[in-house]
Amino acid sequence: MGKDPLHVASLAVKAANDKKAYDPIILDVQELTPVADYFVIVSGTSSVHLNAIAEAIIEDLDESGARLLHKEGSAEAGWILLDYGHTIVHVFRREEREFYDLERLWRGAKVVGLDI
Repeated sequence: MGKDPLHVASLAVKAANDKKAYDPIILDVQELTPVADYFVIVSGTSSVHLNAIAEAIIEDLDESGARLLHKEGSAEAGWILLDYGHTIVHVFRREEREFYDLERLWRGAKVVGLDI
């Protein structure tokens, strides 16, 4: 922790994009939940792709000084959650992203522009 949550979210998107993730989005959920300030949501195409995306995010954020507090899920399950405290990263296979539909669930959140 100790890092600006939006900066952490932006770095996560950049790392995901470096691994050819699909449909990255940052949601500002500060006004909606005390759980986090930002949700990052990205998609991959397979278990191998999800692992590659998640590992790139973990590596890049670790190098930046952000600390991974908790990891849940698995690529085989179709989703991986990376908890960085004020920033939570969701890496989904497309089917699971459509099923959980976090963008609809958190539709009151502001979408942060991706200037990456």
